[in-house]
Amino acid sequence: CAIYLGDYYRADLDAIGAFLPQGTTWKEEPDGTIIFESDGATKGLIFYPGGKVDTAAYEPLASSLSEQNIAVFLVEMPFHLAVLDADAADGIQDQYPEISSWYMAGHSLGGTMAAYYLEEHHESFEGLILLASYSTYDLSQTQLNVLSIAGSEDQVLSWDQYENNKINLPDTMTEIILEGGNHAQFGMYGPQSGDGQASITNENQIESTVQFILSYIKKEAVKN
Repeated sequence: CAIYLGDYYRADLDAIGAFLPQGTTWKEEPDGTIIFESDGATKGLIFYPGGKVDTAAYEPLASSLSEQNIAVFLVEMPFHLAVLDADAADGIQDQYPEISSWYMAGHSLGGTMAAYYLEEHHESFEGLILLASYSTYDLSQTQLNVLSIAGSEDQVLSWDQYENNKINLPDTMTEIILEGGNHAQFGMYGPQSGDGQASITNENQIESTVQFILSYIKKEAVKN
């Protein structure tokens, strides 16, 4: 058990360094949360990493979103498992009263745990963003706006569970199947065991995901 808990996918620091624009800054809280602040941001996104994945692997995604006036909070999980601290988002909103619109997001297991958090806290959030993930918690009657993105070549995600659990999401859910994308390339941590071979680059998958998220958030802002 101790060996399993200590074993995880580490961020590819070379790839991340090459992706991030020169002079990119972020801050790290004592609890390990990585924050990409954005001057004058009125939107905030709390992100739960995938199971057994280094939090830093999602810095490219967070950095790109923060360039578009979205403050992003990459939450560090005990032993890199969101299931061990599903309420990790508690308190973040209180520290940023200037942010008026909040979203929860997560990759794989992190997305499922973000959905769990929203089951009790959905009234404080505009929406949920699932990357290669699904909700096993019933959010179907909430006002949440849900965006689900999965890669067409993903062989880690259980597609049966993915389909079966759509019933837990509101009818207004937006689904995008990213052609050529796989499971691991939503972060930058190298290949994942059992995953399919992506036919797009890691950079392309992250950049496409960022564009989908921005379009979705912009659309929600217009609606509101």
